[in-house]
Amino acid sequence: MTRNKGKADKNLSNVVEALDIHPVNSHHAQQLQQDKNDRRHQDALNHDEPTDLRHPRS
Repeated sequence: MTRNKGKADKNLSNVVEALDIHPVNSHHAQQLQQDKNDRRHQDALNHDEPTDLRHPRS
């Protein structure tokens, strides 16, 4: 395993940045929520089913 040389985890940094944003009105809050939903949906699409991991018996 490689060692992290004093740099923060990129994913953790992104989460902190996302939590640091405060919506200015309800429309902005809705846009932020939709962005989060879009990222979750894309993440779900990127996870393929593990059907290609099964090997047929010879």
